[in-house]
Amino acid sequence: MPTHPKLPIAVLISGGGTTLRNLIERIRAGALPIDIRLVLSSSPGSRGLDYAAQAGIPAEVVERRAFVDQDAFSRAIFDRCRAAGAKVVVMGGFLKRLTIPADYANRVTNIHPALIPSFCGQGMYGHRVHEAALEYGVKLSGCTVHFADNEYDHGPVILQKAVPVLDGDTPDTLAARVFGAECEAYPEALRLLAEGRVVVEGRRVRVIDQP
Repeated sequence: MPTHPKLPIAVLISGGGTTLRNLIERIRAGALPIDIRLVLSSSPGSRGLDYAAQAGIPAEVVERRAFVDQDAFSRAIFDRCRAAGAKVVVMGGFLKRLTIPADYANRVTNIHPALIPSFCGQGMYGHRVHEAALEYGVKLSGCTVHFADNEYDHGPVILQKAVPVLDGDTPDTLAARVFGAECEAYPEALRLLAEGRVVVEGRRVRVIDQP
């Protein structure tokens, strides 16, 4: 099997940092060829900052309220990502809107706890997504890893994983099942990116054999 250099990334977080923790664990297990160069948090109280510190990963807090508008906030974020040498920026529960610059087009990833285009868009995050899925009565939910663009939950889909919606589900039980899928899907998508196997053609993403 061919080897690939580790993909340098930055991870953006806002809250619990569970996605970051999962990635760190996969890296330690030798299952994910990425190098987390930087963690940026929009909140000083994020648990993810502790995970970064424990792993020896440089981290910084960049609060939205410190900037006059979204564009200035976004410039501060991406300037730091460039300085760290991040080829891909990974949103891991990052809850602030960003303006993605041209040089990071199709290089910013996000994960959404539903099968896009269902139950997504502005205001649809966290338990709101699972509540909406249960209210609608769908039989399948899941998660979507996609490239982020300048619209909510809109960029090209890299991969999706489905989970069943059970008759007795609550938002909590469905969220737990979807999160289990997220823990597999995000590392898988980043591994494909690290291996150079993701090709974007308009809105469609193709996964190719080893390049």
